[in-house]
This record gives sequence, structure tokens and C-alpha cells, in this order.
Amino acid sequence: MSNHAAHWDLESDLVFLNHGSFGAAPRCVLEEQARLRAELESSPVRFMYRELEPRLDAARERLGALVGAEPSGLVFVPNATTGVNTALAVLTGQCDSGDGGEGPAETQVGPGDEVLILDPEYNATANAVRFAAARVGASVRVVPVPFPLQDSAEITERVLAAVSKQTRLVVIDHIVSQTGLVLPIEDIIFELRELGIETLVDGAHGPGHLPLSLDDLGAAFYTGNCHKWLCTPKGSAMLHIREDWRARTRPLVISHGANATRKDRSRLHLEFDWPGTFDPTPFLVLPTALDFLEGLFPDGIDELQLRNRELTVEAQGLLCEALGIERPAPTDMLGALASIPLPNYPTARQAPAIQRGPLDLDPLHVWLHDERRIEVPVFPLGDRTILRTSAQAYNEREDYVQLAAALGEWYAG
Repeated sequence: MSNHAAHWDLESDLVFLNHGSFGAAPRCVLEEQARLRAELESSPVRFMYRELEPRLDAARERLGALVGAEPSGLVFVPNATTGVNTALAVLTGQCDSGDGGEGPAETQVGPGDEVLILDPEYNATANAVRFAAARVGASVRVVPVPFPLQDSAEITERVLAAVSKQTRLVVIDHIVSQTGLVLPIEDIIFELRELGIETLVDGAHGPGHLPLSLDDLGAAFYTGNCHKWLCTPKGSAMLHIREDWRARTRPLVISHGANATRKDRSRLHLEFDWPGTFDPTPFLVLPTALDFLEGLFPDGIDELQLRNRELTVEAQGLLCEALGIERPAPTDMLGALASIPLPNYPTARQAPAIQRGPLDLDPLHVWLHDERRIEVPVFPLGDRTILRTSAQAYNEREDYVQLAAALGEWYAG
């Protein structure tokens, strides 16, 4: 691990190459969260009634500056899955505005309409799409996407070729969880809007991973986690809502804001900022997390993102060379995640999946963690098995050299 690893409380003997799953909060962020929690408990009514709104506004302001969004279109949600479900409730007409507000009804998904998703879509999002579509009598069609692939244009072409007269919505990843590939969502969203088709972007890995300009992107909704690449505590994410959809967007949890008569705040923030009693500290430490990330390198988060990408490209090259395979996609589709298809696997070592908690873990995943102290995800994708690495400030080249050596040992059997 790099010198920056001292800022995290990761296990000192563990090579951690799975920042993508849950992130990892640095010590200073967790300390600030503990301080805020202590302050909350010292005077709960003052904190929640008198101080929470301006504190949330300050955090939203900092987040908006990073992701290129006016705070008026940003709301906090616990995770990207909640963001996806919230957006789907609006887009399928399951979310009445309650005050006569109307969105662009011609793009609402209803009976006989069609929603497109890509086949490597994150399982939780795919489940949410199918559930929402079934409630209103719409269908879901899956667009096959190759991996490996030669060019990002293949993605755009396949999505546009799949569009039919019934297509009303496309739900698409910004960064594909399984493959780590950054999709050309700017081109796709532009072309779809020309056809009158809306887009919901599952940007679970987006904030902090890549430069964003959400107000310019044009998606109806974009949701992303802050607990991943912004290194906030678990339970903090954002939902960006395009201006013409805000009047009819409501949270999944209806609370006091539903009948508020105040004029000093938007109805959107009145509803989303108070879902009932909750722990707001994962959102409130956003400024501390951003200060930390901006202070790691002279050019701030921009330099961190570039450094993580360059390390990811180098790491993928090391692993591909060790396994004797070609890169599975162009390097310009990489951010801080990269996946490789494992050759001749699982025949390299056949073994049943090992059940740990809610998941059946691949035996290579378990072996790397238990025997070689390397945390890196291994999972099926179609008829292949994929290994995905990540790069964060605490990683260095030697981490991937160790992984390459361990893979060589595994294959040698």
C-alpha cells in the first residue's frame, strides 16, 4: 500500500483491491462523524430542528460544485439503489406530486411501453426496473453488450439499434459494476433525447470517480453513491433530478414535508431532507471527505482521479500480461476500476462456490483473501468468470504485482 494508506484503518496485512464494492472511509471522516453524532446527542432537538437544514444545505453546496449541479436539483438518499427506486416511481407515474405539479407526461412509462436495460446491469437495479415496469404493465427488454469489446461506440450502436416505437425509458450504468467500463452516456443520452426517450443513469460509482457535469448531461435522473469514491460513511448517496422532473418527484418515504406550507425552501428539499428521524451524519461529513480528498495531491481531486486511472491502466496491463491475454476493452473506457476475463476458468481449479453470508463466493475469491491476503472480487459474467480490480489513493503498483503473482500460483495449481 502507498504512503496514503496511513489515512485509512484498513487491515495492515491486507492488499485491498475492492474499493468499488463499499468504499472505505478514511479515519478523519469517521472521526468527524463521531464528533457530529456526539453533538447531535448532546442536544438532539437543537441539532435536528434548528441546525440540520443549513448543515445539509452546506453539504449539498459542496457536492453540487463537485458534480456540476445546482443544489436545487440535488437530494440526498441513503444509497444508489434508493435513488434508482425513487426515480422509477416517478417515471412510471407511481409518484403523484400532491400539489398539482406536472412533469412531461408524454415520456411517462405506462401500459404497453418498454424499458431498456443492458445485460450487465447491476442486479439490484435490474430487479427494481422489472418490479416498476410490471406494476404499470410495461415490458423490459435486455440489450446484450459484449465483453470483451473493441470500441465504446459498440455500446451506443447497440442501445440505439434496440430502440423501438414502444421504448420510453433507458436505464443505463455510467460505470458498469461488473466490467468497470465507463460507458459513453453523453452520446447515448443526447441521441435518446432526440428520439423523445428518457434516461435514468445508475451512476453508483460516478461521484468522485470521474469528472461530472450533471446539469449539462441531460439525463432525467442520475443517482450515485458518495460512500464509494467520495469516501464518506456508508449510507450516503445523491439523486440529481433534471429541472422539468422536479415538480413531480417525491421521496419513497412520505413524511412531514408532504403538507408543509413553507415558502423559504423548495418542496423537493422539504420532503427529501426530512424522511423522519434518521442519522444525517453520513451526509454532513461530505465537506470533510472532500477536504481530505482534495488535500491528498497538489491538484486536488482532479489529480487523484487521474492518478487512480493511470494506476488502473497499469494494473490491468500487468494482470493481462501475467495471464497471457489481451486487454478486454480500450483503456479510454477505464476509470479507477478494471476487469479481466479469467482464461480457462473455472477449469483451472474446479470447486463449488463457497457460501459466506448472503453470497456464494467464488473459490478463487476466497483463496486470494484467506491464503494470500488479497481482497479482490471474482464473479461470473455470462459464461465467463471476471476478476475486477480497483485503485484508490492507498494503493500502489506493488499491490497488483502481488495479485499477478498469486494468480500465477493459482493457475500453476
